Amino acid sequence: MKQLLFLLVASFYCIAVPAQKFTSLFNGKDLNGWTIHGTEKWYVENNLLVCESGPNKKYGYLSTNKNYKNFELKLLFKQEADGNSGVFIRSSIDGIKISGWQVEVAPQNLHTGGIYESYGRGWLIQPKPEDEKWLKMGKWNTMKILVDGDEVTSWLNGHKMVYLKDEKIGAGEGFIALQIHDGGGIKVKWKNIRIKELK
Repeated sequence: MKQLLFLLVASFYCIAVPAQKFTSLFNGKDLNGWTIHGTEKWYVENNLLVCESGPNKKYGYLSTNKNYKNFELKLLFKQEADGNSGVFIRSSIDGIKISGWQVEVAPQNLHTGGIYESYGRGWLIQPKPEDEKWLKMGKWNTMKILVDGDEVTSWLNGHKMVYLKDEKIGAGEGFIALQIHDGGGIKVKWKNIRIKELK
């Protein structure tokens, strides 16, 4: 009888608890909820988030004010000029020296969707050569990143790019950040940045 009652209560709570929903990280108006690191340009134009190289041509980052551990992140990006950027997960920063893991956003055949560990092991996994074709330079691309425990999976335009299981990532803590690569000549636009936190 007690077991039946427990199952009924458990069943009730499973039904009563609403599923997590996606929330927007970018309001389309300003950089509220984000912090700029470095001297490169981050601004809002026509409801789009824009990152652009500044005169110093250094690395630049725009990080969330909140840390995120387990989540599904969806966003759209459009590369103009060089387009070398990235999406960092579970990261921290000192000045413009970032520690964490980057899901790559880069020009054609430079491993968009792959995972790179900054100031550590370097490339952890790259997409297969035949998967590089899924990037559409100069057009809007859809990226999805699933971070759950020690597993990270990336998708580009609906195509699975990489899957990685890594203990060090599993132990990581920190924010989400967008990157401007150094060297100058970079411009990337972003929109529809949405997140669903997982338990």
